[in-house]
Amino acid sequence: MGLRTVAATRYVTPLREGGSLPAIVEADDSGTYVLKFRGAGQGPKALVAEVIAGEIARVLGLPVPQLVLIELDPVLGRNEPDYEIRSLLRGSAGTNLGVDYLPGSLAFEPGLIAVESSLAAKVVWFDALVANVDRTARNTNLLWWHRQLYLIDHGAALVFHHEWTDGAGGPAGDDIAARARQPFSRIRDHVLLQMASDVLVADEELAPRLTESVLRDIVGLVPDGWLEGDPVVARERYVTHFKARLSGPRTFAEDAEHARQALI
Repeated sequence: MGLRTVAATRYVTPLREGGSLPAIVEADDSGTYVLKFRGAGQGPKALVAEVIAGEIARVLGLPVPQLVLIELDPVLGRNEPDYEIRSLLRGSAGTNLGVDYLPGSLAFEPGLIAVESSLAAKVVWFDALVANVDRTARNTNLLWWHRQLYLIDHGAALVFHHEWTDGAGGPAGDDIAARARQPFSRIRDHVLLQMASDVLVADEELAPRLTESVLRDIVGLVPDGWLEGDPVVARERYVTHFKARLSGPRTFAEDAEHARQALI
């Protein structure tokens, strides 16, 4: 398991739909990517969430675009007339995140595109696991491309890590584990909840795939420079959180199923 590293070779255009102002860039592997900037307002934790949540989804067999690390030379944007974009490029020199660009993809529209019920249940389970607050009818973060649903934009997931502080003041393992078992009530707003089959059936299938070894491999993909404090300590916090959240009984899955039942 690993993320390829490529170098941005051409800044194509900004994507102004999101607050973080991502951009389409070309890279030295002849690929085209949506570049997520480490210097954006959400900070590096949004990129950490993108990597951890995205690669958890991939392990679960959910459709997510390929992720890469992109080395950015801010000189690429020297001719960009927008001061905000030039500042963002200067503040993001070094390692950023790239998401495979899906040309011609369509934003998912509830009611217009049918999603198989078991897939919907798996997406609901995944989003409850990673505490993703951003998969609602208002902002689905789902794309339809080549007759396939794709999950995108996981920077708002892992909301728990915004409560962590750096260094010795950071949460202890017991505190992390206790918080990890807290319910995720916002799953009731999930855009696919009404389309989903039994979330507890998805739970039985998916949870065993996320072993401690797999979790450590996924967390190990995050570059040291994106983590707060000692990278070893920071990575252990993420592993501790997900180990606790995945230990039985998994209340996040039960809560998601209760929310689904309430819609029937």
